[in-house]
Amino acid sequence: MMGIQLFNELGSIFRNTPTYALVLETLLLITVIALLLHKRGGRGLSKEQQESLIEQYEPEPLVADTDPDHPLLRTRLVESRVGKRIVVNGHNCLNLGSHNYLGLLEDDEILEEACKCLRKYGVGSCGPRGFYGTMDVHLELEDRLAKFMGLEEAIVYSYGFSTVASAIPAYAKRGDIIFVDEAVNFAIQKGLDASRSTIVFFKHNDVQDLERSLQQQEKRDQQNPKKAQKTRRFLVVEGIYMNTGKLCPLPELVELRKKYKLRLFLDETISFGTLGQTGRGITEHFNVNRDEIDLISASMEGSMATIGGFCVGSHFIAEHQRLSGLGYIFSASLPPMLTQAAISALDRFEREPQIFSQLQERSRQVHTQFKLFTKLKLGGDELSPVKHLYLAEDRESFEVESKLLSQVSDKCIERGVAVVEAAYLRNREHKPIRPSLRIVVNRLLTDNDIRETFDIIEAVSIAEL
Repeated sequence: MMGIQLFNELGSIFRNTPTYALVLETLLLITVIALLLHKRGGRGLSKEQQESLIEQYEPEPLVADTDPDHPLLRTRLVESRVGKRIVVNGHNCLNLGSHNYLGLLEDDEILEEACKCLRKYGVGSCGPRGFYGTMDVHLELEDRLAKFMGLEEAIVYSYGFSTVASAIPAYAKRGDIIFVDEAVNFAIQKGLDASRSTIVFFKHNDVQDLERSLQQQEKRDQQNPKKAQKTRRFLVVEGIYMNTGKLCPLPELVELRKKYKLRLFLDETISFGTLGQTGRGITEHFNVNRDEIDLISASMEGSMATIGGFCVGSHFIAEHQRLSGLGYIFSASLPPMLTQAAISALDRFEREPQIFSQLQERSRQVHTQFKLFTKLKLGGDELSPVKHLYLAEDRESFEVESKLLSQVSDKCIERGVAVVEAAYLRNREHKPIRPSLRIVVNRLLTDNDIRETFDIIEAVSIAEL
């Protein structure tokens, strides 16, 4: 009786299983049996042959030969607290290399609040947010960021780079299309890779080129409307581009977003805490309603003088990342003392909004002065705290330009001005980037600091170039 019942159940399974599945399973079974029964033909090697092969074997080195002149081997040693001034290789320098836009790294009040938090919670949380890494200061910071930006909810990451690199693939998947400015930073590029979406790059800050790409996509959608219904379209840009120091044309991009029904992701790593009357970023600078932006992300490692990053938007935008943002799920949460430093920085933002106009004025002054270099050419927007100095005359190769700028940087440090080359993973960047000295403006710079810096860089560049 049991046998008949079992036979009937097996018959039912075979009748309800698609033919292609039965054929596939049969082929897999035959393959497994063949592999188990298969024996390698031929005779084995003799002992002498084995010993000969062992003697001739030369394993590859664990580490390949390294160029002794590789720039990563030329470490500049910092021997002081990082701030407006810094001691590099024994030289006391004015610091134009650290992304300390508002000078809050030297703020004693923020330091004291962070120390109080350290005494209360210890150094780290030792766990991801979804397990036992969430503390009250994390929730307070997220609430404060959402209110500061006038949006529903925020989510805080423990590492600035992973913020946008995790946010993009949390939404964009295989089969989606992402339109991206070709000059986006490396963190965004890694997020694009992780998304496995179709990536369409448009020329840097060229709205016409973007619309041309959107029109071409619209024609393809008309040819295959069934596929178009399932394809999501994203637009990813930076408020101020790290690689160029230029502002994105946000109002025009918002109009294209409406016209072509795009989801707009905006990375405000540099523009947050630097642009606008109250530091709310490029949306405030251009008076664009932040509800027009689907997701705003930013690193806290610049204007807020701490580490980590955040995304802010609707409740859905934040909540979805708590389950899909890999950098949020699998990373230990932001250390409480550094979370408190971010909260204290927000306190300063709200209490002293004049610090933003001060930074913007310093950025304009530096821009006006640095346009006068004889051997160097200035790149970037006058309001951007991040600017680039390129060689005024093109040289024959990337290596030659990089070496010359490295010499200029070394000589400037010896004479008391810390400027550094912009570092890139050259073979992994989407677009080849020209070597430059990246200049970072600090709110605490004085008129005399700017003049002396110009004189030193001008003298060194004339001598070296």
